Amino acid sequence: MSATSPSPSAYSPGLEGVVGGETAVSCIDDGLRYRGYPVGELCEKATFDEVAHLLLHGDLPTAKQLADFQARVTTARRIPEPVKQLYPHTPRWAYPLDALRTAVSMVALFDPDATDNSHEANVRKAERLLGQMPVMVADQYRVMKGLQPVMAKPELGHSANFLYMLRGTEPTPEEVRALDVSLILYAEHEFNASTFTARVIVSTQSDLHSGIVGAIGALKGPLHGGANEKVMDVVRAAGGPDTAEQWTLDALARKERIMGFGHRVYKAGDVRAGILKGYAKAAAATPEFQKWEATADVIERVMAEKKNMFPNLDWPAGRLYHAMGLEIPLYTPMFAMSRITGWAAHVIEQTDHNRLIRPRSL
Repeated sequence: MSATSPSPSAYSPGLEGVVGGETAVSCIDDGLRYRGYPVGELCEKATFDEVAHLLLHGDLPTAKQLADFQARVTTARRIPEPVKQLYPHTPRWAYPLDALRTAVSMVALFDPDATDNSHEANVRKAERLLGQMPVMVADQYRVMKGLQPVMAKPELGHSANFLYMLRGTEPTPEEVRALDVSLILYAEHEFNASTFTARVIVSTQSDLHSGIVGAIGALKGPLHGGANEKVMDVVRAAGGPDTAEQWTLDALARKERIMGFGHRVYKAGDVRAGILKGYAKAAAATPEFQKWEATADVIERVMAEKKNMFPNLDWPAGRLYHAMGLEIPLYTPMFAMSRITGWAAHVIEQTDHNRLIRPRSL
């Protein structure tokens, strides 16, 4: 080993516990906070639109600031015609998150600020992507179903507009609120894999869109964003509340990974899961969905008793989205259209105070 090589004692597989930088965007010590605000209070008192403003601009908006922000995002809820034409030529078996990744890369070609890395330009690009990404997800979904895309309504907020563009009918207030809370909880989470990917990319003085494309690629993995798509597979495999305990014990005996449980940072439980669990139960309005909620409760109990493992956010989110009638391939793209706020906030912060991220190997 040369004299300039790192010490083996400094090595941490997966960078676990390693501090990779400083951020003012969020903090997960002593409970998750976005720019100092506890996420529980934000879910209780704020909308996703207000939280998006908080992450991108640094504080919760006044009434006028919120109206101006919503007007800018509303104006951005359209995508260039060549991006629209991508979807009819996309194979029907294409994974929606892959389509979203490609569409984000394409819209960069049409963004007037694409190569401008100034703070102001990055905020403008972030706001545009916040408006564009739900359109990309909804349009691709409808075209793959043989349906015509639905234009956004300027009077609807972020969550209501997404459900409207997806279905063609306006959602209920309960659906809007449940989705809004889930998007708030998914919006930001410190130096997770996708966020760190975005920061590494822009630390080379690359651009915001490139950072977001890389972040979406990182989000695809089942050990990160893709876990919410596996939740209903787990719940259904357990069969029902009467068989769930034995199924879980057998799965643990086989050393199978049960998706939706455990977290690299949260060892005693994910506060976000506790918040969203109530919305998942409230959405379970039919006997079938109530059966799956009861099944989930049994799995949670066994995992806590036998493995001291607790649900993460994906566990209630997958069940909530299922109860809302949303198809599973949409779940991770929905994660992305929320996390664009956190990703962009980190890209802006990294670019404003840049130092090339270049670790060593052993």
